[in-house]
Amino acid sequence: AQQADAIITSGGVSMGEADHTKAMMKQLGDVAFWRIAMRPGRPMAVGRISEAGKSSLLFGLPGNPVAVMVTFLAFVRPALQRLSGGMATEPVLLQAKSLEPLRKKPGRTEYQRGIVSRATDGSLTVRITGNQGSGVLSSMVEANGLIVLHHSQGNVAVGDSVDVMMFSGVV
Repeated sequence: AQQADAIITSGGVSMGEADHTKAMMKQLGDVAFWRIAMRPGRPMAVGRISEAGKSSLLFGLPGNPVAVMVTFLAFVRPALQRLSGGMATEPVLLQAKSLEPLRKKPGRTEYQRGIVSRATDGSLTVRITGNQGSGVLSSMVEANGLIVLHHSQGNVAVGDSVDVMMFSGVV
């Protein structure tokens, strides 16, 4: 905390006994929140730790690689932009037609790894990269964007429009 404006950790944030980051944050500072309604990345801690009068923002990211990347893009990147004196930029969301049905329950935001391409008529289409488990790194490597299924949104049918956050210019 004496040397950094922000600290980012990965792993040790969970919903049970393995939640070491939250316990450490409570001991050294405060926890603003530690669970978010999103997938992947539900266990995530944000707070401050203090040492010798200096306070640092702490992001406790999940341990699964895809969950780390998604929570970084959604929360950490905009915060670091602000901390560095810049404006936190909202991700550009493009509209694409889903080439397959997507299952989703309302009540949380979901980010699914997708491959966006251009159809012969010039419109954008998107399909998922396969297994969407938060530990499946290949799903992120194959993707060129994230399909953003918003909090109140339900299932998506073939041909429905969905928002997509492209990686180009972001990562």
